[in-house]
Amino acid sequence: MNGQDVVKGLLAGHRDAGAFARGAEVHLAHPFETLTAAEYFDGPLNQLAAAFPDLERRDTIRMESVDGHNQLWVGVCGYYCGTFAAPFLDIPPTRRMAAMRYHEFYRIDGGTVAEMQALWDIPELMMQAGAWPMGPSLGREWHVLGPATQDGLRVQSDGARALQIVGDMLAGLHRSDEGEEAMRLPDYWHENASWYGPAGIGTCRGIKGFRAHHQIPFLNAMPNRRGLVEQGHFFAQGDYVGFTAWPGMEMTLSGDGWLGIAPSGRKITMRSLDFWRVAEGKIAENWVLVDLLHAWRQLGVDVLARMRQLA
Repeated sequence: MNGQDVVKGLLAGHRDAGAFARGAEVHLAHPFETLTAAEYFDGPLNQLAAAFPDLERRDTIRMESVDGHNQLWVGVCGYYCGTFAAPFLDIPPTRRMAAMRYHEFYRIDGGTVAEMQALWDIPELMMQAGAWPMGPSLGREWHVLGPATQDGLRVQSDGARALQIVGDMLAGLHRSDEGEEAMRLPDYWHENASWYGPAGIGTCRGIKGFRAHHQIPFLNAMPNRRGLVEQGHFFAQGDYVGFTAWPGMEMTLSGDGWLGIAPSGRKITMRSLDFWRVAEGKIAENWVLVDLLHAWRQLGVDVLARMRQLA
């Protein structure tokens, strides 16, 4: 049985913790944090199913490979959707169809899930309910698309070439203090690439859109950001690359311009789980989820409490 078969069996049961190894940890977005498998199924998933009585999963990407630590990982990207019929985390129900993105990464060992790292785009639900209490996104807020090639559920073959391109691109990003040319973005990104950020940041189109609506504000606010690549997990299959880490970055909010947050000088960590699709030697699409509620909480702001006041 391969890794995807293990995960498919888990998802088919949906509320069965038996696919997890004894002692396996589930790392989930704020406010849920680190849970046992039983706590994950009895807590967040049951709460979500209670809020969406016709809850449905729609995967758009499934991939698996061995990472640089010789660990087998399965990455799944998609949406939870259904009728938002009852409150979830006190987000008021819309009583209409709603959707929430997820990025899920499963470490497989001995035919069971040894670890899970996942983000749910909870701010996306707040926005659909008209209860987003923070600033507007610079990017476009909408229902994020699946792969343009529509092959995200049929990923096959070796991913070494795609992994190399993404790795070289990330190395270039770390030269941002030398200026835009040093990052060599046109060498790695297609001119019409789509960058699908989380709710609160939004989607950006092309290199200019990515720079204007995400990268420049991010770098200006946190110029000392450092990727925790050594403790993360990169893996690739076919044209797709996945990355997960808990956390994946650390930085100090020393400048203005990111999400409208005043520079506090506080050091924070950030959870960012990514999928990339490479086409003809360049990155064509990048799906990104960031645990923004966790980032805000480290800066002393309880977004959920503000949402409750608004709602």
